Amino acid sequence: MLKKIAISISTTLLLLGAVVIWLFSFVPSDQQRSHLQTAQAEDLSYLQNRVELTRGRILAVITNVETFGNNKMTGYELTELSRAYWVFAANGFVVDFASPNGGKSPAILDADDMGAYDYAFLNDQVIQKRVANAIKLSEVNPADYVALYFVGGKGTMFDFPEDTDIQYITREMYQSGKVISAVCHGPAALINVQLDNGAYLLAGKKVTGFTNEEELFLIPGARNIFPFLLQDKLIARGALFQEGAAYLENVIQDGKLITGQNPWSTWKLAEMVILELGYEPIPRIRTAEENTIDLLKVFEARGYGEALQFLSSHQQDYESFLVLMHSIIAISKWQVSKAFKLLMLANKVK
Repeated sequence: MLKKIAISISTTLLLLGAVVIWLFSFVPSDQQRSHLQTAQAEDLSYLQNRVELTRGRILAVITNVETFGNNKMTGYELTELSRAYWVFAANGFVVDFASPNGGKSPAILDADDMGAYDYAFLNDQVIQKRVANAIKLSEVNPADYVALYFVGGKGTMFDFPEDTDIQYITREMYQSGKVISAVCHGPAALINVQLDNGAYLLAGKKVTGFTNEEELFLIPGARNIFPFLLQDKLIARGALFQEGAAYLENVIQDGKLITGQNPWSTWKLAEMVILELGYEPIPRIRTAEENTIDLLKVFEARGYGEALQFLSSHQQDYESFLVLMHSIIAISKWQVSKAFKLLMLANKVK
C-alpha cells in the first residue's frame, strides 16, 4: 500500500513539475529581454518616416505622487507616456512634459509590459532629461498647445483631481476647441473641471477610464486606499461611462474629448488624437502586443472558435505570455472553462 501511495505521489509531482515547466515556456527568455532593453530610437523603423515639419505642441501631464496606501510605490505609467510620445513626435508634434509640481516625477516600469518603444524612450538621454525637468503646470500657457494628454498611473488619483492648474488649463483648451485626451487613471484629471457656464466638462460626455472591475481585481481594498474609484467618480460627474472588456483596448471619443480605458489603449488613443488634429497618422507596424490584444478581443466577443479562425487568417507576431496572463485572470475568477480555452489559445500562439 505504501509503495502504491509513494508511486502515486511521485507521479503527481512529476506531472505538476511538467505543467510548471510548460507554463514557464511562455515566459520571454532573458536573452529576449536583454535585446529589448538596449533598444534605441534609431532602431525603430516607425521613426524613419517621421514628419519633419512641426505641426504644433502637445502637453503631456504626469503625476508627482510617489507612494499610496501602505507606502506602495506609484507614479506615472511609463508605457502610457512612451508610446503616446512616439506617435505624437513621429507625426510632427513637439511634446512638452509637465506635472503639478514640475521637476522629476516617479515612473512605474513593468518589465512584463515593456517593449522596444518603451526602452528606446527610457534610453534616450535627451528625452529623459526633459522628463526629469518637467514644466510646473502653473507656468503653462494653454494657448501654446493644440492638444492635452493626461498620462495614467495610480498617483494621478491623488494629485490630479484637486489641482486648480489642471482645471484651468483643461477648461481653457477645451473651450478653445483643442483636443483633450487621457488614458487609464489619467481621466482623474477631468473630474473637477468646470466650464465657464458652471457645468462639469464630463456631463453628458461618453468617456472611459480604468474600470472598477480592473481596479478591484488588482487591489481588492481599493475603495479604502484611493479617494474614490475612477469609474464611480466619472459617472457621478455625469459622464456616460463606456466600459470595455477588462485589460483590453478600449478608446472612446466624444468630440474633442478622447479617453482610453487602460495601458493597452495608448497606441490607439494617440493615433486618434492625431486624426482629430486633422492629420492621417503615418504608417506603423503594429506591435505583437497589439496583435494579441486584437486576438483577445475576438475571443471575448465571439469565442474560442472565432479566435482560432482569426489566428489562422492573420499571420502576425503574437505574445503567448499575454494570453496566458488572461488565462490566469480567468482562473482567479473561477471561470474555469474560459481559463482552459485561453490556455489552449496561448499554446496555439506559442
